[in-house]
Amino acid sequence: MPLYDCMLLLKPNIQREAIADLVARVGKHVYRRNGVLTDLKTLGTVQLGYGIKKLDGRYYQGELMQMTMMTPPSFNSELSYLNKEDRLLRWLLIKHRDMKFGTDFFAEDDAKSELRNFRSNLYDENSEEDADDDDDDDDEYDVDEQSETKEG
Repeated sequence: MPLYDCMLLLKPNIQREAIADLVARVGKHVYRRNGVLTDLKTLGTVQLGYGIKKLDGRYYQGELMQMTMMTPPSFNSELSYLNKEDRLLRWLLIKHRDMKFGTDFFAEDDAKSELRNFRSNLYDENSEEDADDDDDDDDEYDVDEQSETKEG
């Protein structure tokens, strides 16, 4: 199942209980479709670049929430009931493309060699010697500057 982000922009004057109810409704809908709600973030009150006109007025700020979920691809068309939700200003469903997790990130051939290269770069003794050489260069430069200032 692909990973989706559902961004919800709610009216700023909505009570926390009503927000929790809306999130629970979407979560239950995901669960009924054998999906999993993986993350829920509240991004707080945001200022909008333009006013969003609704039946009860124009809104210049809103509460932004992000729900991350794994659902079947047909789930997008099933969220159309959110269009009639009076507590929402806008909603958007974003699909994560070409995401690989865990060992799927590496091909089986490359996994061991990539991890070995990473380990060797971390514990490379030559990099410590190079760092010592750089310190010596700085000392030479400081001596040259001191001799020039004494002459002038």
